[in-house]
Amino acid sequence: MAIIVNLDVMLAKRKMRSKELAEIIGITTANLSVLKSGKAKAIRFSTLEAICKALECQPADILEYQQD
Repeated sequence: MAIIVNLDVMLAKRKMRSKELAEIIGITTANLSVLKSGKAKAIRFSTLEAICKALECQPADILEYQQD
């Protein structure tokens, strides 16, 4: 997949656990895990917005495009 999810990197930079982020943004830890692993096929803009707000970052800090 050409889209790389760097959510684990941002969580480490903010010293936040996945469980804490999931509670803040209102999704299950299982769904957050799917997103972190890069196995998600899509992400809602509202979820992306909530993640960026909670981690005080930009979408580009979380999602990266790499050509295959």
